[in-house]
Amino acid sequence: MTTIHAVDADTDVDTYDPPRIADRLYHDLLSPPEIAQVRRRVRRVAADTIAPIASRIARGDERIDGFPRDAFDSLASAGVFRIPFAGDVGGDDLTHRATATAVAVEELAYYSNSVAAIFDVHCILAGNAVNQGTDAQRQRWLAPVVAGEIVGSFATSEPAASSDLSPAAVTTEATRTATGWVLHGRKRWITNSAVASFVVVLARTGTRLSTFIVPTDTPGVTIGTPDRKLGNKGQITADVILDQVHLDADALLGEEGGGLKIALQTLTYGRIGIAAAGVGMAQAAFDHTAQHLARRHAFGGPLAGKQHWQFLMADRATAIESARDLYLKAALRLDSGVAFPEPEAAMAKLRGTEISVDMARDAVQAFGGLGFTQSLGADDTDGPVEAFYRDSKIGEIYEGANEVQKWVLARQIFGREITG
Repeated sequence: MTTIHAVDADTDVDTYDPPRIADRLYHDLLSPPEIAQVRRRVRRVAADTIAPIASRIARGDERIDGFPRDAFDSLASAGVFRIPFAGDVGGDDLTHRATATAVAVEELAYYSNSVAAIFDVHCILAGNAVNQGTDAQRQRWLAPVVAGEIVGSFATSEPAASSDLSPAAVTTEATRTATGWVLHGRKRWITNSAVASFVVVLARTGTRLSTFIVPTDTPGVTIGTPDRKLGNKGQITADVILDQVHLDADALLGEEGGGLKIALQTLTYGRIGIAAAGVGMAQAAFDHTAQHLARRHAFGGPLAGKQHWQFLMADRATAIESARDLYLKAALRLDSGVAFPEPEAAMAKLRGTEISVDMARDAVQAFGGLGFTQSLGADDTDGPVEAFYRDSKIGEIYEGANEVQKWVLARQIFGREITG
């Protein structure tokens, strides 16, 4: 995508080509003032450091190009990893940390869903999980995560267990020893694992689940070959193989048997992040499409003059605004102390990811052949919207498939005694 970045001297607000239409249509009446400041700050960082490399990341090869270290280091240098955390580990100590974090995800996803996912896993998943540990664990592992000195990873999914994280489904097992624990099993689709210093691992301990902080340089830990995926090429995922991995007692995160609670709370937070990423991608696809429809002439006038596109874009603008409100409301409830902000988190993930897929498909259709093009043969120009099409789909799948979110909502409506 070609992006022109400038700063309006009168407002000190970044402007872009294409223009951010949400700045005219959307009025955030939910968020406290510090959230608007975070949005402006991350938007500037994303425009300056992520936008110039977004095309390279979107079209890379996971096994050849690997982890986009330059993007990660740019976020670290700009202090973006400080946003979700308290001051005692080097964080910004914001009052509304979850909301600020979700807004940061949206702004990053506007240019690169891969980078947004790296941030999400590093901070919302791995960082949030460790944040529930002891002071010693937080200082040892979380403080360098906040500083961007190390990369964090989070592992719940397995070859046969992803949305289902019941003790019966999870096969990775931790056995107590005289000095600590031995872990054995295999995790799959683990983001950041190829470069992570530690992985937070969910494992079965007897009939319950527990979480462990596993340094990746521990003997018996092997990181598999990176997956080649349809999209999110910069979000490097790989298997984590645990072959009789011996850990000290202080590797246990939280209480024995309390792992499912940590995992579910972390994933609920993560769903808010995925919702925000969906909104970011949808807004970017929307802005590119609106600009194209206004400029592209066919049949005697601009495409935007056709009622089909006018009505469709009006519907999409409404859906994006609704999805943004949902993720902000869910994040604000999380900030208020509600550990599981349902039904908002489920609704937010549903609507945020659905609108990103719908808008990406519409963008490809609006651009026609150019929308289906990754690189134009005539002058090697990047296709403007095909990366949105590839990157958006994963949002409906990970952090709890959207079908699971509907089940969560059905439980809220009918009760567990009926829905199971």
